[in-house]
Amino acid sequence: MGATIALDAMGGDFAPANPVAGAVLAARELGSRIILVGRQEEIEKDLSRHGRRDPSISIVHASEAVAMNEAPVMALRRKKDSSLRVAANLVQEGRADALVSAGNSGAVMATAMFVLGTVAGVDRPALAAVVPNLRGVSVWLDVGANVDSKPQHILQWAVMAHIYARNILGVESPRVGLLSIGEEAGKGNDLVRETFKLLKESGLNFIGNVEGHDIFNGNADVIVCDGFTGNVALKVIESATETLIHFLKQEFSRSWRTRLGYLLSRPAFRGFKKRVDYAEFGGVPLLGVRGATIISHGKSSPRAIRNAIRVAGEVVDHRVNQQIQDEIHRGAHGLQSVTA
Repeated sequence: MGATIALDAMGGDFAPANPVAGAVLAARELGSRIILVGRQEEIEKDLSRHGRRDPSISIVHASEAVAMNEAPVMALRRKKDSSLRVAANLVQEGRADALVSAGNSGAVMATAMFVLGTVAGVDRPALAAVVPNLRGVSVWLDVGANVDSKPQHILQWAVMAHIYARNILGVESPRVGLLSIGEEAGKGNDLVRETFKLLKESGLNFIGNVEGHDIFNGNADVIVCDGFTGNVALKVIESATETLIHFLKQEFSRSWRTRLGYLLSRPAFRGFKKRVDYAEFGGVPLLGVRGATIISHGKSSPRAIRNAIRVAGEVVDHRVNQQIQDEIHRGAHGLQSVTA
C-alpha cells in the first residue's frame, strides 16, 4: 500500500483551488491517497468542480490558515488549528506518512520541526532543491532552512543529499561538491575551509570545491553550502530564469518576422520552459525531519502540487529518513551530532 499524503489545502497563493486540483490530478494519475486539510466547506466546493470525488481523497477540517506573510513563530504559537499544523499532526499521529504544503515556507519548516522533530542525530534539517543541469539533475542544499551553519551541519547535509541522490534520483555514487569562490582547497571563508576538511575525510565521493557555474554544468550530483548562501543564489537564479523568459517573449513579439520565428521554434521554447519550470519538480524536500515534508512554491500550479505529492511518496517509499538515521547511527562518513 502506498503512502498517505497530508496536503495543506489552504497553503499557497491560489489555495484552496490549486491544492485541491493538484490532489485530484495525483489521485487520478498516480493513484495517491491524499488527505486534504483545511476549511471543509471551501474544499468541498472546489472538489465539486472536478466531478465525482475519488475515494482516495478525504478531508480533515481545520478552521485556520497561515498567511503567506505571517511570522512563522507566531503562526506556530497562535494558530494551533491551522491547516498546516493539523496536517503535521496527522503525520505525527501516523495517520499520514508525509506533509506537503505550498504555504509560508518559514512556517512549514518551523511547524515540521516542532511537531515532527528531527531524525535522530540530525542537528538541523536542510532544504534540498533538485535543479536541472547539462547532464540531468543535481541536489543542492541548504537553500534556505539555516542562516548560520557549522561545518558538521554541512557534512550532515552532504550525507542526506547523497542518500537522496542515490535513492530518489538513481545516481549510484553521487559526486559531492562544496560551493565556494574557487576550486582550490584553500579558497573560501573559514566555514568553507573547515567543511572541506570534513568532507575530504568523510568517505563520500567528494570532488572538492565547486563554483556557481557548476550548479548547472553537471560536474556534481550533490552541491552543499550554508543556507544563507544557498538561498541568495537560488533566488537570483529563479529571478534570472523568469527575466530571461520575459525577455524572450518581448523579442518574439517585436514584429511579424519574430512572431513567425516563435511559431517555428515554439516546440523548442516549450521544452526549455519545461526543463526550468519548478512545477516539474513539485517542491523541495526538508531533509532530516521525521516524516517526509515537501515545501512547494507559493505560486504552485495544480501540476506542481501533483508532482510534490509524487516526490513525497518517493521519499516515503525509499525510506530516506530511516537511511539518514542509520548512516548517522553507524557513525558513517564521520558523522556525529554537534547540537547547536
